[in-house]
Amino acid sequence: MDELTTSIVRIDFSNEGGGKSNRRMESMMCAPGDLVELRLEPKNTFDENAVAGCSDRGKQLGYVSAERAPLIGKRMKEDDATAVF
Repeated sequence: MDELTTSIVRIDFSNEGGGKSNRRMESMMCAPGDLVELRLEPKNTFDENAVAGCSDRGKQLGYVSAERAPLIGKRMKEDDATAVF
């Protein structure tokens, strides 16, 4: 499979549950090479193509940009994909 790169957006938002679990802090805890889980969110009220990115600790980092989400979502449905930080 070809490599694709993308940025993660909406990292300045808190994760569900509030508290000190914010996305920017979670992204700062990631190191290059860490696995990132990508999750399709077809029921997302803002974008049916939304793809969330989560750390290997299960905390959300943010979303794949709206411009790249349709392509990445399509590739996720076609192939087993691995995402890394």
